[in-house]
Amino acid sequence: MQKLRTLIVDDEPLALKLLRAKLGKLDTIDIVGECKNGREAIAATLDLAPDIIFLDIQMPGLNGFDVVKRLQSDILPLIVFTTAYEQYALDAFDVHAVDYILKPIDDERIARAVERALERIEGVEGHDNKPRILGAIDSINQREKMGEVASQIVADMSVSNQIVDKKVVIKDRDEITILKQSDIEWVDAAGDYVCLHAEGQTHIKRSTLKELLSELDPNVFKRVHRSTIVNLNFIDKVIPHTKGECFLLLGEFEKIKVSRNYKDAIKEFLLGE
Repeated sequence: MQKLRTLIVDDEPLALKLLRAKLGKLDTIDIVGECKNGREAIAATLDLAPDIIFLDIQMPGLNGFDVVKRLQSDILPLIVFTTAYEQYALDAFDVHAVDYILKPIDDERIARAVERALERIEGVEGHDNKPRILGAIDSINQREKMGEVASQIVADMSVSNQIVDKKVVIKDRDEITILKQSDIEWVDAAGDYVCLHAEGQTHIKRSTLKELLSELDPNVFKRVHRSTIVNLNFIDKVIPHTKGECFLLLGEFEKIKVSRNYKDAIKEFLLGE
């Protein structure tokens, strides 16, 4: 019988204890780690490579959404949110086939989530989970639509930036964020969305990787994985890994996996070619 390598994350000790006890009843679950905040969850995911994460949404610092956005889609495990979030959010996750467990946690909901996870891993529903989650988050954000005037501002900025400075314009609910390319540390793509990581924040933009790459400076931004690109100027350390792969350390907390198919870009950078 296949066992799911499982990571559980919650900032409340009692919630962790309860989740551990309920998951421990299932023969298909092997708990490999526990975390009490988002940063620990990111580090544990990279170190332990779990199949599935039971992830609390509302945590101080990095919340559950932030954890998903900061993990590369190529190495993101299946996500089951454990949350007391408002009903409209749960509806959005359900539409996008993202599993969740509404607190207080019950055995039936856990069993359903684990069953769905096993089906995805076996290929019944597919294993590319991050686009679905980003789609759900985007649906939540779009509950508060921007007005026509703001939308026109975005369009005007996009045209202006293409001519002058090629900054990246991001529309999120009633806000418009303008990122300098020099501030973007790395980008993770998931379907029709990209996550741009800059100055300790992660911004979701509805765009394909191909579309975004056409805007970025090809001398600075290099693809290092199937759906990941990095700003070479932010690389602090390169750590060799197995099978010709390696990890890039960007600042204090970001750790990016480089696949062997794209290692030449980093090799050229290190050799100064």
